[in-house]
Order: sequence, then C-alpha cells, then structure tokens
Amino acid sequence: MSVEEKRLTDAVKSVQEQVNKTVLGKKEEIREITAAFLANGHVLLEDIPGVGKTTMAVAFSRAMQLEYKRIQFTPDVLPSDLTGFSVYRREKEQFVYQPGSVFCNLLLADEINRTSPKTQSALLEVMEERRVTVDGVTREVPSPFIVIATQNPAGAAGTQRLPEAQVDRFTVSLSLGYPDYESELAMAKGIGPEDKYARIEPVMTGEMLLEIQRRIHDVYMKDSICEYLLQLVRGTRSHQYIERGASPRATIALVRMAKASAWMDGRDYVIPRDVAEQFPYVVLHRIILTGAARAERKTKHDILQEISDKTEAPPMGEERGR
Repeated sequence: MSVEEKRLTDAVKSVQEQVNKTVLGKKEEIREITAAFLANGHVLLEDIPGVGKTTMAVAFSRAMQLEYKRIQFTPDVLPSDLTGFSVYRREKEQFVYQPGSVFCNLLLADEINRTSPKTQSALLEVMEERRVTVDGVTREVPSPFIVIATQNPAGAAGTQRLPEAQVDRFTVSLSLGYPDYESELAMAKGIGPEDKYARIEPVMTGEMLLEIQRRIHDVYMKDSICEYLLQLVRGTRSHQYIERGASPRATIALVRMAKASAWMDGRDYVIPRDVAEQFPYVVLHRIILTGAARAERKTKHDILQEISDKTEAPPMGEERGR
C-alpha cells in the first residue's frame, strides 16, 4: 500500500470514528453509509422519527468537511425549493437566480414520502444527473454530491409510497432502528449543555472523497465473481415470492458497493464476501413481494437470504489472477 493510499484509508477510518462519537451503537450502519459515499451513491433510510438520522448526517458533513443542507419535506414543498428559482430585482432590472437546497455536498432530504410526486421527481432527477435546469439554464451541483433521504414507515400518517422507478435511484437502503440498551444509556448520561457536535474533528475533505471515488473505480473484480454477483441479482427475478426483481441498475450499484467494501478493507480486488454482504443493502428496496409472500409472512430479508444461500460463491483462490 502506497503512502497516499494509506493516508486515504486512514482518513475514512477516522471519519467513521468521528461519527461513532455522536451516533452510538450503529457501527455497522455507519460503515455501510460510508461505503455508499465512497461508491458515489445515495442512501435511503426508512425509520421512525428520533433515531438520529439528522445527527448522523451532520456528523458526516463535519467530519468530511462537506457543505450540508437539510430540507424537511411536506406536501407544500415545491420543486423550485430544491432546484432554485429566478427573482426579479428592480435595482438591477433583471431576473437573478436564487439557488435551491440541492446546491451543497451533502443533502438530507427528510421524510421524502410526505411530499408530492412532482417534488420527489425533481430531487431524484438531480440525484441522477447531478445538475438542474431552471429557465433554460443548466447548472451543475457541487461535487461531491450525496443525498441521504429518509422516509417514514409505509402506512404512516400523511405519507405516500415512492414509485418503484424513483426508489431504484438509491444505491442502498437501510434502517438505523432503536439503539441498544448500553448505547441509549450512554446517550442519557452524556446529555449536557455542550454542543453535541463539538467533539467531531474534521478529518477528511471533499477533494479526498473524490479521489477515493476514482480509486474505487479501479478495484479489480474477477470474472467469476462478476458472474456470482449477476446470479444473485437475477435470482430475484425468478423467485416465486418476488413479483418484481432487481433491475440492471441494481447490478451496477452492487458492483460499486462491492468494490467500495473491498477498498475499505484494504484490498484492491473484490472477494465473494464483499458481494454477499452488500447484496441485501443494494437489493432490499428494489424488490416487490407477491401477495402469497405477504400472506405467508415472508420478509424481504428472509427471501434474499434464501437466494444468497442457494447461489454458489466462486472458490477462494488468487482473486487478483486474471
């Protein structure tokens, strides 16, 4: 490992350590979200209010020195609140563009399933294209650009389900959930007058994140592992309890996440474990179960585990061999 490579890997480890200072008992989830950032992806969190989503996003932004913004989605939020709009300035006798909330490095889109489909589409278009067009003028959003979107559990008051085509834009999905007993006890003991973010130190920059994203693209994946990955994704399209399986976009996302996971473990090549670990995070939100699955109380986690168990991983050998 080169000196520069070690500097970057140490910075990523330090980011996780800094976030773990504020969000207690969620090391696995924080690692997964970090991997999504490194893979240049966006994160969907489905959670009840009050489990630390905003705290976590702010902690990441401070540790990585990213410009952070948060928008609370409600039914009256308009697409222009995200993309920006032009206002006529009498003193200048011309229209002046006012940037929207997407002009930042890290955007927390809170309760995305409480707003209108038109506003949801505006956000998801920016996530995909990394630019907005207002009054015929196209503007690039800052780079890096990452979205953490949260949605309330299905059926919660005032929510509407995100269309499948929009959910598919998110690289991974997960839930923070309640903290364990020890972590929540530590939170209770640690409450005081000080700023809860005061202990977070800036240990990384946006430029470093962009460099890591470029390096992850070059992580090697052997053909046999590529085939194993594809078998997992295609297994969701033929399972008896899955009405709609994962799309080809899921295949691309799984490749990127497996490479990011390998890089975080200090390797420049992917092994089957990287693929297997990332498979549920990448696919969970992209599949729709059949009525029979729901009637038999089958969960998405159970079905994806079954697909993983039935799919034979390639033998571990010299993974860097070509």
